[in-house]
Amino acid sequence: MGNTQTEQMNVTALLGWSLQAIEAIDKLNRPYVVVGPPEFQDFADKNEIQFVAWQFERLNERSNELYEKLSALNTKLAVPVYEETVEWAGALNARFSDDPRIFNRSLLLRDKGLMKRKAQMSGIKVGVFEEAYSKDDVYRFLKRVNEALIKIDGDPNDPIHVKPLNKAGTVGHRLIRDAQDIDLMNEQEFPCLMESHLDGQEFSCEAFVHNGEVRFLNITEYVQLGHSNFVPASPSLEEWRPQIKKEIQKLVDAFEIKYGVIHPEYFISPDGTLNFGEVAARVPGGHIFELIERAYGFSAFQAQILCSDPDTTDEELEAFFPEEVTSAKGYAGSLMVYPRVKLIEKLNFPEGLKKNPYFEKHDMFIPVTSKVAERVGFGNHYGTIFFFGKDSEHMSSIMKQYQEYDFYL
Repeated sequence: MGNTQTEQMNVTALLGWSLQAIEAIDKLNRPYVVVGPPEFQDFADKNEIQFVAWQFERLNERSNELYEKLSALNTKLAVPVYEETVEWAGALNARFSDDPRIFNRSLLLRDKGLMKRKAQMSGIKVGVFEEAYSKDDVYRFLKRVNEALIKIDGDPNDPIHVKPLNKAGTVGHRLIRDAQDIDLMNEQEFPCLMESHLDGQEFSCEAFVHNGEVRFLNITEYVQLGHSNFVPASPSLEEWRPQIKKEIQKLVDAFEIKYGVIHPEYFISPDGTLNFGEVAARVPGGHIFELIERAYGFSAFQAQILCSDPDTTDEELEAFFPEEVTSAKGYAGSLMVYPRVKLIEKLNFPEGLKKNPYFEKHDMFIPVTSKVAERVGFGNHYGTIFFFGKDSEHMSSIMKQYQEYDFYL
């Protein structure tokens, strides 16, 4: 992809450490700088990666320093790699483009309460939600939701969900069915977001947006949330693509998203009714970018970088993105493995799975510390099994078959 002389001088900042994102931008032949945690400094130096050490967790009065450091390197664009860097990218791009609204939009994508309110005000279908500041708020919300569902004594409660306002994915997510579940919550979990339970099949989208227009839309089918997914989605979910695409464009317009990638999650009922769950504006979990590359043959990390840059031309994007769904070479899936033991003694990989034609590879290993780390959301799985094949039903059935299997003993 040819760059003009000016573009060659402009530097792109990757916010957060991701080797895949670094390799992707390197192959695009774009000058870049990685802004990441200080512990990666040595690796960056050894591999001649231009690097600025930064602690993203700390929002303080010295935050302007990062803008100054990047400006001195002629940085004109910041691309967020993970959740905690989204508002930093917003703040930096607002300064680089002299458009303060960019930062305000990034805050919408980080605060789940604001996000839901904005979606609701824009006519997007969402469940009932409120912010909670104490356990009393949660007791009241559970009671009100179930009263509204015309429950009578003896009926089981409809559950509600409680989640932090600004954590990635399922970190800190609790399912609340009764008062005992609320009693288990601690003070550190407040304030948080409460929402009613949405029925239907949950799925995610990865929408690559440039100049406010969705340039490529992937639909990821969840076999089990946080455990297993594949792309593209099965024909039964893909048949709703026109409605899904319309909803995504509505979301892009409502949130005034101009550039980059968004990763919204939705629930779809059998009649095609779509309920909005939430949206992120960074690389999705579940190895979805890797699955997109396996199925379609293009780097989703490169796609994010190209779509984040206002200077990327329509011609470049048309040449880069293949046809949605029809150009996929097959279905690519990943099954994330979580140990169900406290101490790991050995890896227990089934021979039958190794011989399955859909099995491609796995990256499980015996960890140095045999004690299993406490689980936080779906963030710390102990390895992933990757699959590829031509039939979505077979893909789904393999994942269901091995979901409960003990890969670690």
